[in-house]
Amino acid sequence: MNKPELLEALSKEAGLTKRKAEQVLDAFASIIGRSLKKGEKVTISGFGTFDVGSRKARAGVNPRTGERIKIPAMKVPRFRAGKNLKAILR
Repeated sequence: MNKPELLEALSKEAGLTKRKAEQVLDAFASIIGRSLKKGEKVTISGFGTFDVGSRKARAGVNPRTGERIKIPAMKVPRFRAGKNLKAILR
């Protein structure tokens, strides 16, 4: 499912216009992003938890040139599914 398909489903499910559904989705993503940037964990009971993980610096290879490169350490967003979301998939 891509963003337009998600917006279509959200607008039908919640009885919103597509424009309002897009505003809600964009606000949700923005709030999650700002919270993660502050180092906060975001838990939505039954759905899951968003948090920040870290990757160590490592060596890599440029696929075009074959040249070895250094990939710097970085912070990455993580998501862990909650109990209810996992139960839907069973």
